[in-house]
Amino acid sequence: MFTRIVVGTDGSETAAEAVSQAVDLAKLSGAQLSIVSAYEPVPKRRVEGEQQGAPADVQHEIGPREDVNLVLDAAAAVARKEGLEVQTHPVEGNPADAILNVAEDTGADLIVVGNKGMAGARRFLLGSVPNNVSHHAPCSVIIVRTT
Repeated sequence: MFTRIVVGTDGSETAAEAVSQAVDLAKLSGAQLSIVSAYEPVPKRRVEGEQQGAPADVQHEIGPREDVNLVLDAAAAVARKEGLEVQTHPVEGNPADAILNVAEDTGADLIVVGNKGMAGARRFLLGSVPNNVSHHAPCSVIIVRTT
């Protein structure tokens, strides 16, 4: 069946459904699970300002990956609770590109994404993560109905 599954999350309820279904698939097939979350770069000046106000022992943790690491940790906890081997991937940049790059890097044979962003006029102007992933994936893609 599948040996390596990649799923993307932004921490939303709809993404949690995609993660849940990816966990179920990984459990059924004994696959490794990679969970990806993308983040936008934050200006260095802003990061330095936030670090200055924090205690010295946590200053190194403050940065653009701070929030995405919390999202990934929560999603990974769901997978580990089910006994799965899971890797997390915080990636700076566009969410679709992040998912595609991790899929290529890990040799994934399945990508799981939610369908959020596939409806409405906005998808034609900006595209959507599931549309972009499905058109450029190096492997099979399951688009989970989450909305």
